[in-house]
Amino acid sequence: MNIAFLGAAEQVTGSCYLLKVGNYKILIDCGMKQGSDAKDGQGFEFNPRDIDYVFLTHSHIDHSGLLPLLTKQGFEGKIYLTAASAELCKIMLADSAYIQEMEAAWNNMKKKRAGANEIEPLYTQEDAKKTLNYFEVCEYDKVYSINSTVDLCFIDAGHLLGSASLEIWLKEKD
Repeated sequence: MNIAFLGAAEQVTGSCYLLKVGNYKILIDCGMKQGSDAKDGQGFEFNPRDIDYVFLTHSHIDHSGLLPLLTKQGFEGKIYLTAASAELCKIMLADSAYIQEMEAAWNNMKKKRAGANEIEPLYTQEDAKKTLNYFEVCEYDKVYSINSTVDLCFIDAGHLLGSASLEIWLKEKD
């Protein structure tokens, strides 16, 4: 097993951890960095196509906000989350995408006048909608066998509706 801390290290936004066990790569959260200095550097330190699963602890954007970018860049695995987190993500990811589109349009209006190259939004509302197809809703206190190597259980964290602490059991060869 190997775990890499890819976000929310030395800060509180952009939660993202990469767990490698056997041949599987699992993201725990896929959060957007927030704040005025966070516009740049919203990419990934890995190829999204290589990720097998995402385990989402809750719907706050600093934990879920880059899921549409992940799917836009080729992720095709399952995103495990609670029912309430799924419902909140439907709203929050669409809203985040709308903000991305509006900010890009505003910046492009200024760039066009200055003769500069236009930019694309980080992701679109269509990208956010596509992300919902990968959701795999889970109940609290039930153990899910993700594959022959990983079992997962969501425990109510009480942080916000749908939030969970994760219990993850890993089976590795000696």
